[in-house]
Amino acid sequence: MKQILIIFSILLLSSCAELQQVVNSLPQSTGGSVLSNLDIANGLKEALDNGIDKQVSKLTLQDGFYKNQLVKILLPSELQKVDKTLRDVGLGSLADKGLLILNRAAEDAVKEATPIFVNAVKQMTFNDAKQILLGSDNAATSYLKTKTNTQLYQKFNPVISNSFSKVGADKIWSSIINKYNAIPLTSNVNPDLTDYVTNQALKGVYTMIAVEEKDIRTKINSRTSTLLKKVFALQD
Repeated sequence: MKQILIIFSILLLSSCAELQQVVNSLPQSTGGSVLSNLDIANGLKEALDNGIDKQVSKLTLQDGFYKNQLVKILLPSELQKVDKTLRDVGLGSLADKGLLILNRAAEDAVKEATPIFVNAVKQMTFNDAKQILLGSDNAATSYLKTKTNTQLYQKFNPVISNSFSKVGADKIWSSIINKYNAIPLTSNVNPDLTDYVTNQALKGVYTMIAVEEKDIRTKINSRTSTLLKKVFALQD
């Protein structure tokens, strides 16, 4: 992911006027050490392919969500009281098990993301690259979200549903909610956890991409390849 965002940070760090001047002055053909529009577009695609694969892989590992406080999935607001009440009455281990299942489902689902991201990268045009380079601080993340969000939801949702069934999450959550509903003076709750976890998994993916994007923009000394050095030279 660092390769992706080093490239994105090239022009995001300058004013719009400076960015437009750089884009307008990009050479149209290769030669020597200069980069053509096609070179830059292909470089962005290559960096995205490599970076997305690395970043997404982190979230698919065991505890990729559960032990990452930036993306860990907590209970939806209407069930926050369930968690607190269970812990107050000594059922903290049951609450922990419920949270673990939500995060494990997200980790399973994100395995479906890579092909969709790769396809979005393949479809990137040089005009897309210009918009990213001239865009806001999270332009790269926004581009991927626009291109992939709907497809990722459609992929994630059934995986999460199946994951819940595979580990008996329906029974565990039924137990949790039934125990909560049996506590005096509580109101019954029954949220759609599959939809909730699907959206939280999507949010987690884009959150981590955005974190990397911001990190690389503030560490511009990481020119680790010939391509990155050439692209950065356009700004020097």
